[in-house]
Amino acid sequence: MHAVRRSLLEAQAKAAGVPLWDVDLPSPCSNADYESIMSETCKAAVQSGIEYIAFGDLFLTDIRAYREKQLENSGLQPIFPVWGMPTRELALSMIKSGVRAKLTCIDSKVLAPEFVGREFNEQLLSDLPPETDPCGENGEFHTFVYAGPMLERDLPVELGEIVARDGFVFADLSLSQ
Repeated sequence: MHAVRRSLLEAQAKAAGVPLWDVDLPSPCSNADYESIMSETCKAAVQSGIEYIAFGDLFLTDIRAYREKQLENSGLQPIFPVWGMPTRELALSMIKSGVRAKLTCIDSKVLAPEFVGREFNEQLLSDLPPETDPCGENGEFHTFVYAGPMLERDLPVELGEIVARDGFVFADLSLSQ
């Protein structure tokens, strides 16, 4: 759903100093295929000495329950470090800490297409319709973080083509030279 180029993910992982684990999923991907592939990935993670998986879920209890169920007896412990945090305060805290991100995907049933590609900042939060979660927790939007205290360096990104497909609008980001 984020529709982010692999080169951006690789650059982001490198700037964060963490290894990137590729998990290739077919398209389309049934839920059974997804669960099978993720189960094998979890086994590989345990064999590599990984003990925990952190999720950025905030309040969707059905999603959390699904993740916990999928990791039962896997040898991996799910953790939810931002669970239950008020989303407006969290969004403002991220912005104030120096996190910089762009909206890469919006649900056009909730947001106008003009939101895609925008900077995740206080102006964006002010412009969001009142029923939109400030962190996009209900799938209203997805982002790509290109700068912040967790990265060793900022990633130079530029906005490319905007594409509407299947009720969503996507912004193509790429590394600028």
